[in-house]
Amino acid sequence: MKKIIVFVTAVVSVSWTAQSAAVTKTGTTAANFLKASVGSRAVGMGGAFVARASDLSAMYWNPSGIARLSGAGALFCHTRWLADIGIDYAALAVPAGRLGTLGVSAMFMSMDEMERTTINEPDGTGEMFDAGSYAVGLTYASNLTDRFSIGGSVKVIHETIYHSSATGIAFDIGTLFTTQLSGLNIGMSITNYGMKMQMGGRDMMVQHDIDALVSGNNQNINANLQTESYDLPLMFRVGVSMDLLKGRGNSNLLLSVDALHPNDDVESLNLGGEYVFNRMFSLRAGYNSLFAQEAEPGLCAGAGICAALKGDMTLVLDYAYMDFGVLKEVQMFTLALGF
Repeated sequence: MKKIIVFVTAVVSVSWTAQSAAVTKTGTTAANFLKASVGSRAVGMGGAFVARASDLSAMYWNPSGIARLSGAGALFCHTRWLADIGIDYAALAVPAGRLGTLGVSAMFMSMDEMERTTINEPDGTGEMFDAGSYAVGLTYASNLTDRFSIGGSVKVIHETIYHSSATGIAFDIGTLFTTQLSGLNIGMSITNYGMKMQMGGRDMMVQHDIDALVSGNNQNINANLQTESYDLPLMFRVGVSMDLLKGRGNSNLLLSVDALHPNDDVESLNLGGEYVFNRMFSLRAGYNSLFAQEAEPGLCAGAGICAALKGDMTLVLDYAYMDFGVLKEVQMFTLALGF
């Protein structure tokens, strides 16, 4: 009972950030694919993962989490996102003893080709084009003490559509602290802090008459349109997590809550839980974007299985489902190898 009281108190202590209603700035940032969650375990828990980040998807949620890995590993995640968009994520991490842990990650967003339309040809020109985005990152994390970990990432971000593209650089930083209070974990991360992104390319070239009031001049002077530059989707997360069972009866019951403060929307909460039996079978549930205005994400659920392979190798298969309201659902599949 005391553990439950402690956990509820921790939830209340972080939930105040979700109560301030502000004017939404949704859609005012670049590289919004960075906001698409990765890792079936995290998504199944409603995205409440900053204080529980202990697998390779930690490089997305809280880079300090890879310092808690017991060995090297690789992770592959595929998401059936909205509107036939696919999002793939891959990560690899290798512990280097007292030197810390190094990791690399890559996130890709892709979609099918579309036919180009114009004002004069609204039914299509017959020319096809596509769009896509990616982010490639390098992560380092270290355990400063047996309870406190810190980590950071640097990543290159690139977006392209037709013949135009934009490139940027961003940084992530995170900390993870295991308290002496009944196994309570506290996590914090700041992600996507970096330079603004601006689209450019030969699609911006136009022909222009510099003075329509003057006759006899060249009406087809080459000129370049200058697009606006936009901030990256900066996100601040702080959360708490607690294991209520701590292995009793070969079971673990994890409860987590994250408070989120983005630069392009109002504050919200993510809530989640995970039940693990015999370190093999997992069931998860959660709620994403609680208190967010006009948010489509909501209930989340998932399951996973961990199997021992030859030697020290392990195989983890996870699945997650997220209800996305009028946009239907998002499904995610993750495969992880430990060696």
